[in-house]
Amino acid sequence: MRTNLKISGLNFDITWKDKERNFHSIEQQFQDISADLVVLPEMFSTGFYMNAAEIADRNEETLKWMKNFAAKRNSAVCGSASVSHNGSFVNRFYFVKPDGNYQFYDKRHLFTYSGEDHSYSKGKERVIVEYKGWRILLQVCYDLRFPVFSRNNDDYDAVIYVANWPETRIDAWTTLLKARAIENQSYVFGLNRIGTDGNNLNYPESSYCFFADGSIISETENHFVSAEFNSDELKKYRGRFQFLDDRDSFEIF
Repeated sequence: MRTNLKISGLNFDITWKDKERNFHSIEQQFQDISADLVVLPEMFSTGFYMNAAEIADRNEETLKWMKNFAAKRNSAVCGSASVSHNGSFVNRFYFVKPDGNYQFYDKRHLFTYSGEDHSYSKGKERVIVEYKGWRILLQVCYDLRFPVFSRNNDDYDAVIYVANWPETRIDAWTTLLKARAIENQSYVFGLNRIGTDGNNLNYPESSYCFFADGSIISETENHFVSAEFNSDELKKYRGRFQFLDDRDSFEIF
């Protein structure tokens, strides 16, 4: 495992339903930012829009852009998009490496309050990617409210949550991110969007990285939230407080 992993996320004001404009804006904003891993919000190319048939990628538009972006920067990039798949639609969280290899996680917990379950099909697989020796669990927005699904079975070192989590419920977002870090003894990087979407929902700057003890280790400047994972610090903390050894065993169906 590489000892240090530098992460940079963009608190992005997504332009409603305009992929090309969002791609261009991200490229411009990242011109002077260096990181091992770039994190982008949930549905960063369109905004969290429930008419999937109107906005969904049918020719891997977002994935192609991410591959090009990762290659040019020589860094990994991750974020979710609306994608057409096997006759239905999914909220797909891509993790793309600089060499073009990628993995994806389809959002399991669909936000019924917004009707996401009527437009999208839920994913079935829990996905952990490995990057530079780090094991990273991929999660999307509403997944945050379901701790059983993110339970650390000693199989990951960090969790990344990407979201469109509005201001009206922002305290829950911050509280649960911290809780996931503490209970799973892992780094938790939560990236939210900012601005106002097409549904007139407001999103404050509310992206953070928590260490395994619940402390905030990220810094935010000019809409970028940055943090550095350190494997030595994580191993030391887990070795001192071996809480994960006392976890309950269960299966998810």
